[in-house]
Amino acid sequence: MRRTLVWAALALTCGLASAQTLRLPSGGANLLAAPPAGAREADHITAVVNSVPITANEVRDRAASVERQLRERGEAVPPRDALLREVLELLVVEQAQLQRAEEIGIKIEPAVLDQAEAAVAEQNQMDLKTFRERLAREGMDSSRLREQIRRQITLQRLREREVEATLRVTDRDVDNYLQSQPAAPAGPEEVNLGHILVALPERAAPAEVASRLARAMRASERASAGEDFAKLAQEFSEGPERQQGGAMGLRTADRYPELFIESTRSLKPGEVAGPVRSGAGFHVLKVLERKSTTTAPVDATVTQTRARHILLRASRQTTPQAATEQMRNWRNDIVSGKADFATLAREHSQDGSAKAGGDLGWANPGLYVPEFENAMNALAPGEVSEPIISRFGVHLIQVLERRQTKLGLNEKRDAARPQVREAMLERAYAEWARDLRAKAYVEYREPPR
Repeated sequence: MRRTLVWAALALTCGLASAQTLRLPSGGANLLAAPPAGAREADHITAVVNSVPITANEVRDRAASVERQLRERGEAVPPRDALLREVLELLVVEQAQLQRAEEIGIKIEPAVLDQAEAAVAEQNQMDLKTFRERLAREGMDSSRLREQIRRQITLQRLREREVEATLRVTDRDVDNYLQSQPAAPAGPEEVNLGHILVALPERAAPAEVASRLARAMRASERASAGEDFAKLAQEFSEGPERQQGGAMGLRTADRYPELFIESTRSLKPGEVAGPVRSGAGFHVLKVLERKSTTTAPVDATVTQTRARHILLRASRQTTPQAATEQMRNWRNDIVSGKADFATLAREHSQDGSAKAGGDLGWANPGLYVPEFENAMNALAPGEVSEPIISRFGVHLIQVLERRQTKLGLNEKRDAARPQVREAMLERAYAEWARDLRAKAYVEYREPPR
């Protein structure tokens, strides 16, 4: 692992605007769970950051979480010594930021933690009581989970206050970016893969491996025979894209696990690969769409989407589970013709678009947060999504229409602005985090093993 991975990993951690991404792997151990008490090695202080200690157990627990996530994505796991060193540095940087957050008075209200914990349970398709019972069986109590969530939200709020709030993207920034782009007709190919994961626990018995493989093969055979992949994902998949019908969204090859790209490289849209196996289990993959990106010359066109949505924000009165269930009921009524989407949006949506029946107008790619945009892009005009959880709340989305439109200068600026902001934000965050780390007093002691 290169040293730069520390900053990338920390940026990912700080990017968790809600706790929705904390999932329990089906049939496996909790990503955040500590090893069983009897198996834990002796603890010791491995580093001190401005008088706050970091223990070896903290490093080992986080390393176990990172290792599991790498395996689930089908990526190589570095040697243990290298992994422990990188994770220790990650925790040092994280601790410096947590101390900065405390210094400037950032506090996470109990109600926010309640909502986030409920969102985690909902993302794992459990009610809160069942989720806590599952955590207990995995060796982790809810107080430890809440502390993990508190840290993540604290880091996100710190980033928002100290980096994002100070970032300004001017027209000159955008124009410089546009002028720097070559006028080549095509850029890196983007692929939208459909994904079904049949999870496999670590150290699974041969009989269980055979059973899970047979399940994956049934899914693959039915997908290859032309059955609706979204319905198959709902039936078979245990992956995070299940609620989006397995669609992972258009992305370039470097944003997919290498295993996925190698398995689908020669496939045309509509063709199916798999089952292929990774550390997470067996994967069935379908090429939903291939698209060559462009550098948007003056006369380029983009696909714009006009969608509408209903938004329910979580509160003490409305938990994420209750909001999701309500959205499912509304979706059933809309699909069956018993209710009108626009009417429900005007009556219930907690978004500024409510007065317009939830209509968001025409949008260029990249305008919305990824969890919303990926779900929207997977819909055909007229389709209504399953409930989608984003950092803003729970959404029900309907795509009204799509169009190809030519980009003038103002439209080009609007299309490029999110990319420019993201690139500037990444650089600004990395510089800010390095500066904060440099100012911290760090004493390294006995390394973790």
